[in-house]
Amino acid sequence: MASQDPLETCTGFDWDEGNVDKNWDKHRVTSDEAEDVFFNEPLVVRSDTAHSQREKRYFALGQTGQGRRLFLAFTIRRTLIRVISARDMNRREQQEYERHEQKDS
Repeated sequence: MASQDPLETCTGFDWDEGNVDKNWDKHRVTSDEAEDVFFNEPLVVRSDTAHSQREKRYFALGQTGQGRRLFLAFTIRRTLIRVISARDMNRREQQEYERHEQKDS
């Protein structure tokens, strides 16, 4: 049985003011940039079992329309994506993302 895309039923975003400020202060990522990643291909989404104690968490590797490559940690509450953290990809994440880019081209 194929696993369902966790984003399939999502209808929008839910932002916590603290996370918006934290992502900007620590990583200079705006909420608009983080949201933009979900609308561009390729988008690599994986379960984040190490951080899923209280609720199921995911991470995504993707890029903005401007080409900025971001790592996003998020959860889904009802039908809304709640971004927990957003930052630039590290080298290992970039390499994984590039493998997906090559597969998609």
